[in-house]
Amino acid sequence: MTSNVSPIVQQIQQDFHALLTYVSGPEAHTQTASTVELTLFRRLLALGAALLRLFFLTRAAARPRAPVTAAGTLLAYHDRRTIAYYSIFGKLSFARHYFYTAEAGGQCPLDAALSLPPHCYSDLLREWSGYDATDGAYRETASTVEHILGLELSVAALENSVQEDAQDVAAFYDQPLDPPAPTPLGTILVAQADGKGVPMVQPLATTTPLRLGKGQKRTKKKEAIVTALYTIAPYVRTPQDVLAALLHDLAPHQRGARPRPVGKELRATLAGKAAAVSKLARRAALREGPQVLSRVALTDGAEALQEQMRTHLPDYTLVLDIIHATEYLWDAANALLGESDPGRLRWVEQHLEQILSGQTAVVIAALERLAAAPERSATQVQVLRTTIGYYQRNLAYMRYDVYLRQGWPIGTGVVEGACGHVVKDRMEQAGMRWTQEGAQAMLDLRAVRINGDWDAYWQFHRQQQHHRLYGAAPATASPEVQALQMAA
Repeated sequence: MTSNVSPIVQQIQQDFHALLTYVSGPEAHTQTASTVELTLFRRLLALGAALLRLFFLTRAAARPRAPVTAAGTLLAYHDRRTIAYYSIFGKLSFARHYFYTAEAGGQCPLDAALSLPPHCYSDLLREWSGYDATDGAYRETASTVEHILGLELSVAALENSVQEDAQDVAAFYDQPLDPPAPTPLGTILVAQADGKGVPMVQPLATTTPLRLGKGQKRTKKKEAIVTALYTIAPYVRTPQDVLAALLHDLAPHQRGARPRPVGKELRATLAGKAAAVSKLARRAALREGPQVLSRVALTDGAEALQEQMRTHLPDYTLVLDIIHATEYLWDAANALLGESDPGRLRWVEQHLEQILSGQTAVVIAALERLAAAPERSATQVQVLRTTIGYYQRNLAYMRYDVYLRQGWPIGTGVVEGACGHVVKDRMEQAGMRWTQEGAQAMLDLRAVRINGDWDAYWQFHRQQQHHRLYGAAPATASPEVQALQMAA
């Protein structure tokens, strides 16, 4: 052990024994549990800072025995260079050996051996603060870090860290899936897609109107396309089962619990529908296997999104979300009968049962007759025609009788929930405005967290970061070399 770390070791030992005395000595008899707990936490943070400094000084004291090269050029020893490191225990610095030639430049071999991050903020501090930032505002994260760890992080530092730490999300999700779990994964592979707006930073206008005109908004949004991918077991229902659930909030009486999605994976992108569904299709291909017997794609009826689903998932049966189909039926009922008419529910129930029974064409014909009646007002005709047009355009995706017999899902609840959970809950908090880069980084990391992939992603991200900075992973020194380095 070198002489410059001996005082640190002695101080650490003294501080540790002081902690033992604090919790077991006379002072402990006058303290409350919360006071002792907080005092221990603060003093352990200080002890951790001293131990981490000791670790760095010990590693930095050893001069590399092997020749140091860069691009095939032998580097000569130059001096020691100091680096700052901002850890969960606070800021510290240490000097490490630096090798240099004018032709090849310089490097500190210890940086690669320790896999130091590109900036002063430690990987662990970035990971912890990033985890909190994916759930709440950056200012709240900075406040939380300061309150708990006593560290000051700026909003700009948090934003930059999130953007840097999200850069490997795409590569992470392009990896092959882990071997299937031994439990059944479900025989239906389901893909869903929907859109949700994100408030964006707008260019500064030369003149800002004091009062907005009709339809004008101070905030413009960019659509994030949210996708969901999962497998699920079949769940056979009758039209009457679905009617009871949709119109009367009654669960169908069937044996066994309703199956839940397995391996649910959510993503969101601002790159457009084609990019979103293309990624969805690539990820879906990794789920293929002999266990997959059916493939279902669900959307809300947006034509552009349906087109992308057909293009990128041609082997999937495209299904129109039953909730949106029902909403159009309610619109027609309100136009015909009025929102307070007690016969509205029965009218919707009658026509929805026909739709669920595969008789949408019959419903369309009935709506056509109603729209052609001479007593209809222009407003009623317009609403009826809108519903008719929606059903006619989506008729091929409304074979609900077949879907229910197969046990397939017919609702986009998973992806609609994701629009709220992944996008709205984080991106539309009060006063938030996003740049394209900042929003995409946040959407990526938030999806990683919600998917339950946070730990696996950070392991992958650290490996990719090391490769970008230092090339191949550092080799582990032999015991003999380690002994020599310690002796130095």
